[in-house]
Amino acid sequence: MQRRAFLSGALGAALASLYARASFAQSDSHMMHMAPGSAGMSDAHAMPGTMMPAPAPLAAADALSTGAPLPALRTLANESREPGHFRATLVAQPVSRPLLPGQSDTLFWQYDAGAGTPDLGAPVIGPLIDVREGDTVEIRFVNRLAQPSTIHWHGLPVPPDQDGNPADPVAPGAERLYRFTLPPGSAGTYWYHPHPHMLTAEQVFRGLAGPIVVRAANDPLAAWPERHLFVTDLKLAADGTIAPNSMMDWMNGREGQFVLVNGALRPDIDVTRDERWRVWNACSARYLLLAFDDGRPFVQVGSDGGLLAAPRGNLTSLLLAPGERAELIVAAGALPSRARLVAAQYDRRKMAMMGGGLPAEPTRALADVRFAPGVGTSGVATPGVVTSGAVASDAAGASPALPAQLRKIAPLSPFRARQTVVFSEAMDMKAMHQPGASALSMPRGMQFMVNGATYDPARVTLTSRRGEVEQWSIENRTDMDHPFHLHGTQFQVLARERGGKRVAESYLAWRDTVNVEPDETVHIATIQHDAGERMFHCHILEHEDLGMMGTLRVV
Repeated sequence: MQRRAFLSGALGAALASLYARASFAQSDSHMMHMAPGSAGMSDAHAMPGTMMPAPAPLAAADALSTGAPLPALRTLANESREPGHFRATLVAQPVSRPLLPGQSDTLFWQYDAGAGTPDLGAPVIGPLIDVREGDTVEIRFVNRLAQPSTIHWHGLPVPPDQDGNPADPVAPGAERLYRFTLPPGSAGTYWYHPHPHMLTAEQVFRGLAGPIVVRAANDPLAAWPERHLFVTDLKLAADGTIAPNSMMDWMNGREGQFVLVNGALRPDIDVTRDERWRVWNACSARYLLLAFDDGRPFVQVGSDGGLLAAPRGNLTSLLLAPGERAELIVAAGALPSRARLVAAQYDRRKMAMMGGGLPAEPTRALADVRFAPGVGTSGVATPGVVTSGAVASDAAGASPALPAQLRKIAPLSPFRARQTVVFSEAMDMKAMHQPGASALSMPRGMQFMVNGATYDPARVTLTSRRGEVEQWSIENRTDMDHPFHLHGTQFQVLARERGGKRVAESYLAWRDTVNVEPDETVHIATIQHDAGERMFHCHILEHEDLGMMGTLRVV
């Protein structure tokens, strides 16, 4: 359903008038009143119950402190002594942390290691799982939540029965063992998060997400110091609680007022020599148009599925949709300087209750970066930086030359089959605004669909054959951006098409998530290697929970 047809008739006009102010301001703190006989509303459409409860006010934008050094991520310890074997335990549980002065502790849900004793000195990010190609990975998952949950290994080529799909939930108080082997060519930047249907969004925005790095033995960039930036956002009420989703959050996807890097608000980063940055967009719905506020360039060397075929140099911005990752080379420069790493303004065309769209989010500062070339390069560790190999830098901190070719990526061909995925939406305004509808954990009346239907666990949406190269066309018939994510494999973006004009993708890369703009069709090439059932969906988590997901059966 296109936005131009989103509101219609007297009911739509009345509701548009009612919600115009709150929608435009993107606020959840206004009292909303609806009375029979309101202008433009006929008696037939008047709704009993004239008052909806006001959501709790949100915490002020300056409620959290800034300027602390970028926190280092925890690393999940390997319990195995066997070479090529990684064994560990992840516990999902509620954890209270002091956050707002003068308020009660904030209750997060987070992943912890081993016996599950929370480390309150570490950021509210699941521990980094740092493994290598060829490793056999065994993760025992213990669910201490009051909800069923799973762990989905986002982007990793794992068997379907180990992928944490919504059809395979782990009950409260239960546990299960995930086991898989990482094949050659799987080195890259991944992450893990829950995937229970209709509960994914809440579990992630309450804190359940963590990073994965898979390393190759022949990494051409092992000489670069490596920095990890795991970006999330937090929607916090003034009383210190994590705010529930509002109607607008369900409609557009949740964006918290605090954008965090490694769990910290606008931390400080010191760069003393050229660095390799791994950046994750682990937000529910926020798009990150990464840039430095002074326009300085950087180089992209990796995407979701690892290194690119060749570096993409002199970039001044890079868009990461929810779920996407990137690897960058950030230069220290020749002279000391400062810059802000920002999420620049990007219009993803959020919907408004009044029809049309909301204004784009303003530019957000992610971190303050101090470039101090040559400082601290005498062997003293730089906070927040890890080394994946021998760091070959001279006394001035200079890095070796960036290779012109990073890896070999063969284009997928020839195509044996074609698949079509269509994103669409429909809104039943009357159902959405029944008394109390906005207070429900899952609001009525919103439908985000794949191929004309919302997700049904009993229905197979598409069928593929194992080992066959396919061309998929993902068409967005809505008026807002949607990031498409495919489980179980990586894909190559071939081209983007709009208005009959097809433009080939300018670089070759392995990806598992790609943004699809309104009225755009993205063509990808992919192949599935394991039989079983996989998911594909929009990675705006609220839209996924509301039905924008399908099942792929691989035979």
